[in-house]
Amino acid sequence: MALTALTPEMEGQLRQAELTYSETGRTAGTLPPGYHHLHRCAIIGSGTEVFTNGVKMLFSWQVHLRAGLRVSPSAATAEEGAVVVLGLGAGPIQARAPCRVIYVISRPNLRGFAYGTLPGHPECGEEAFIVRQHDDGTVTFDITAFSRPATLQAKAAGPVGRAIQRHITTRYLRALAC
Repeated sequence: MALTALTPEMEGQLRQAELTYSETGRTAGTLPPGYHHLHRCAIIGSGTEVFTNGVKMLFSWQVHLRAGLRVSPSAATAEEGAVVVLGLGAGPIQARAPCRVIYVISRPNLRGFAYGTLPGHPECGEEAFIVRQHDDGTVTFDITAFSRPATLQAKAAGPVGRAIQRHITTRYLRALAC
């Protein structure tokens, strides 16, 4: 799959939209109560080249594309304030998930970003994606999220919705392990 551009109208609407939750930035610290919490981590290799390639793939939306999502971002690389619409499904069963990048981390051995949900997303909450090179050279990919259903369909999905979230998270982790 390839990135598809947002229309100028959609980009403008999403940039003006408010996040659908109030606990902005909490994936960087203590996750807020009242949400489903998720944290997964995978070793993706070792060394500077693995770290550099992992960061490049993450910031160019390749993790999301390789996980099988449709990706329509406002910018070719994830940057603070960028908006993106992620899509999953086919035919009459499709979900659209609008998000805004709310923070970017850029340290020598720690790079990543988090996005928060916008109106139209089936969930409300935040998800962070972090590539880290440890002192021993090991490179890990961490995903941290908090979310709860935001639509009637997501609420009705109940445990199936959580299973889908776990499945997509596993696909994200595998996208960098390849």
